[in-house]
Amino acid sequence: MQACAAMTNASSLAFQYYHCNEILLQHYSYTGKLNQSRYIDGLKPESIASLFICFLIVVENLIVLMAIWKNKKFQMPMYYLLGNLALSDLLAGFTYMVNIALSGPNTLKLTPLLWFLREGGVFITLSASIISLLAIAIERFFTMRNTKPYHRSKRNRMFALIAASWVLSLLLGALPIMGWNCLNRLERCSTVLPLYAKSYIFFCVFVFLTVLLAIVLLYGRIFHFVKSNTQNPSCVQRKPYGHRSRKYMALLKTVTIVVGAFILCWMPLFVLLLMDFVCPVTTCPVLLKIDYFLGVAMLNSFINPVIYTLTSRDIRRAILKLLCRRCLMTKDGQVRKIGRFRISFTKTDVNRQGLETTISSGNGTTLPVKSIYPKLKLSVIA
Repeated sequence: MQACAAMTNASSLAFQYYHCNEILLQHYSYTGKLNQSRYIDGLKPESIASLFICFLIVVENLIVLMAIWKNKKFQMPMYYLLGNLALSDLLAGFTYMVNIALSGPNTLKLTPLLWFLREGGVFITLSASIISLLAIAIERFFTMRNTKPYHRSKRNRMFALIAASWVLSLLLGALPIMGWNCLNRLERCSTVLPLYAKSYIFFCVFVFLTVLLAIVLLYGRIFHFVKSNTQNPSCVQRKPYGHRSRKYMALLKTVTIVVGAFILCWMPLFVLLLMDFVCPVTTCPVLLKIDYFLGVAMLNSFINPVIYTLTSRDIRRAILKLLCRRCLMTKDGQVRKIGRFRISFTKTDVNRQGLETTISSGNGTTLPVKSIYPKLKLSVIA
């Protein structure tokens, strides 16, 4: 602390605390974290595995974003909001990679300012992800309640929801660096995150749980609304309304599974953070196992793109088209031959009917074959 004290005459206390590495060492020593071997050894095998998973998170969500951006059929609020969720997951994967790279022995080389930036990035992307889920729920609720054709106000509402999600996320993640921390107040510090105040940790968990509760309530209202209308004979006889309800229910299924996966992945971490608020320092050894809880939470950003492709036929079709179209076509536009099979894309893909799968023999007989959507047309050359 002598080096930091020397700064006091030349600058403010805020500058001293934010740029003094010795303060960070003091906080880590107070919480007992310095007794762990991870701050002595380099990257462990589990950290390398986490880096690889983070790389897959970035690639997966980048593919989802490209599929949404390249498909004109996705130029509607629901898919823009799903794209915003994919963007937040992509950034979460990137911030996780930075966090892991700067963890271990590298943590002890950071100043409090750099530490706040490292952890703040994770909090911002986490906040963006969960608030994006709330934005999707709000958009679905208003869309289902409004049976009028699409108009400009829906697009404006979508942009407002996306902007609000990032503004709130940036604000929530920036609160510690703006002053809501425990620098030089060790008795108020979190064990999991030694420079964060316990009150801030509790506030974040409270906000996230409130948002999750709001999401569940909104989806409950939506399901009740759709169910009551589909059981109404007058609504069932209206084919456009029935098709619209089925489509929205499919989209709702996708987002509901995303929310369920979010709860399963993040709830253990939320429970750990609540324990951190209650337990006095060094009394709950489980708080030093934060890496395992973060690893489970990290899986959420990994499985979200998988959920999109398994539950949304349109997104699955767009992703497979993005990944497979070029590898199945030659440079001169001809269909590639794979062994005895000829694979081609039919016009039905453009007309929103998907691609048909058939196996045709030499005598012209066509047999339907069920396969993973979107379907391809396979011709057996005898």
